[in-house]
Amino acid sequence: MPVESVFPQLEALLPLVSKPVQYVGGELNAVTKEWDSVAVRWVLMYPDAYEVGVPNQGVQILYEVINERPDALAERTYAVWPDLEKLMRENAVPQFTVDQHRPVGAFDLFGLSFSTELGYTNMLTAIDLAGIPLHARDRDETHPVVIAGGHAAFNPETIADFVDAAVLGDGEQAVLAITDIVRDWKAEGRPGGREELLLRLARTGNVYVPAFYDVDYLPDGRIQRVAPNRPGVPWRVSKHTVMDLDEWPYPKAPLVPLAESVHERMSVEIFRGCTRGCRFCQAGMITRPVRERSARSIAEMVDNGLEKTGYEEVGLLSLSSADHSEIAALAKGLADRYEGTETGLSLPSTRVDAFNIDLANELTRNGRRSGLTFAPEGGSERMRRVINKMVTEEDLIRTVTTAYGNGWRNVKLYFMCGLPTETDEDVLQIAEVARRVIEAGRKASGTRDIRCTVSIGGFVPKPHTPFQWAAQLDHETTDARLHKLRDAIRADRQYGKAIGYRYHDGRPGIVEGLLSRGDRRIGAVIEQAWRDGARFDGWSEHFSFDRWMGAADVALADLPVDVAWYTTREREYTEVLPWDHLDSGLDKDWLWEDWQDALSEVPVEDCRWTPCFDCGVCDQMGTEIQVGPTGVTLLGMPALPVRGEGLTPEPAV
Repeated sequence: MPVESVFPQLEALLPLVSKPVQYVGGELNAVTKEWDSVAVRWVLMYPDAYEVGVPNQGVQILYEVINERPDALAERTYAVWPDLEKLMRENAVPQFTVDQHRPVGAFDLFGLSFSTELGYTNMLTAIDLAGIPLHARDRDETHPVVIAGGHAAFNPETIADFVDAAVLGDGEQAVLAITDIVRDWKAEGRPGGREELLLRLARTGNVYVPAFYDVDYLPDGRIQRVAPNRPGVPWRVSKHTVMDLDEWPYPKAPLVPLAESVHERMSVEIFRGCTRGCRFCQAGMITRPVRERSARSIAEMVDNGLEKTGYEEVGLLSLSSADHSEIAALAKGLADRYEGTETGLSLPSTRVDAFNIDLANELTRNGRRSGLTFAPEGGSERMRRVINKMVTEEDLIRTVTTAYGNGWRNVKLYFMCGLPTETDEDVLQIAEVARRVIEAGRKASGTRDIRCTVSIGGFVPKPHTPFQWAAQLDHETTDARLHKLRDAIRADRQYGKAIGYRYHDGRPGIVEGLLSRGDRRIGAVIEQAWRDGARFDGWSEHFSFDRWMGAADVALADLPVDVAWYTTREREYTEVLPWDHLDSGLDKDWLWEDWQDALSEVPVEDCRWTPCFDCGVCDQMGTEIQVGPTGVTLLGMPALPVRGEGLTPEPAV
């Protein structure tokens, strides 16, 4: 039966809330389909505010992939701000999609993409507003199947009470396979109800259904074992890996929101994965192997995306974009193509050892020259050996000297505090690095009018990394080190005023650490915090450390574990980790060996250019590293005419 829009009820509430435009939909390139024209219906959510969620590449890609199928539709929903949540509860308005304002509870599948664990409470708000039972065990076949994905779903154990399933890895092929299974189950008359549908998903070996696994604990609180409790359910669940990105050139028609968003640009993912081996970086570890898009595919995506959106900036995105094997030719080809137009090109933060001025000049050929961002991560060279970020201080000084000498006036440096084996001296070394950067910049530029901004983030150990066993630094020590660094920068009379300093206190990191390395017992903490008012925990103005600690005190009161047990405790090799049954492809013994290398300050090379280090991904997953050069010339496109001098020529074939 057709599902009615809730917009008539919602419309009356919009004048009463902030930023009502974020709830009305109607974006350029949004897709609408008739409800009864398809067999399977998805609702997709990035669990944050619209302005943060709408640019998310993961959701946009899945939105297009699903909507290309004639037998399926996908709509989007985002977290509503507390002012609208209150009014929705008072007026019985359910969680809705922005595409056609249909109630979320009416869909077959509710997919959530998590890039951070701090979005978990927003998920609970959406589930509850949708009229879906909060706990997965209380749902039946009339409720959507709630599926988690994204980087923060590689340990979904802390949200096992609330999600029906989780998908690890790339989603493009996964959502299509899930759609097929749901379509067939519905066509057969929903045999066996919700249990049968979840069994069909779990038996693929690529969809994790927490309800089909039992967790046993030792008296001291550690996990004894995790075992399947249904026949045919695998002991380990594997991640999905898309091996030919050129076959998946999404998004083909990026969304252009009516409301302001955090990224006002068109983004193209130029490769996926990273093998630099930074030991703190979960994203790099879980997305292995490296898979590059060809230069031609990237150019076609850029040209098509600009035509479909009208954006004037293109972000060439990946975990380390300057590492693309054809980045120089790619940047020059795109700069040639769009020279004289309003189109600008940009890369995210660039590795110090991958930056070169020719590349930077190509990206800024149209006159847009913003600041440059580099991420040394560790304050001292010793710390950079520990984390396998093999960049020397001299490398950094040489790079920023080149940048300042070629006209840049602001360089941003990103570091972390709380890394394993770190001391106060390692953090204070950041002030010395910043001083040398300003000194070199003034000399290279011949002016005092330059800036260096130091930005500090707290380190949080993550699953599926060599640091998954590490003790997290307590927030009091983190804050003390950050204050010492601040005082050291301010005390520098000669250079201090040219150095900006931004940092976050250590308390949000403790909550993130609790959620990222927790097990199923943390679900009760999340629920308690949510019932106590936790919402938008990634936003400093909404985050409350005391609320989370109070929730943990209540939820863990009768258990042999507490917040410190999950966060500031170092794990042993023999301990069963909550995510050991979830296979990212990385061999646990290899991760442990890399953890020991970190403690010994032994670096490891990038396996793209050296012999294999046996991390396990390629042989266990049946994948391989894919890098250029492709040998294919960039698109045979003439340069675009300067605006006002004629029509855009048709691209050459």
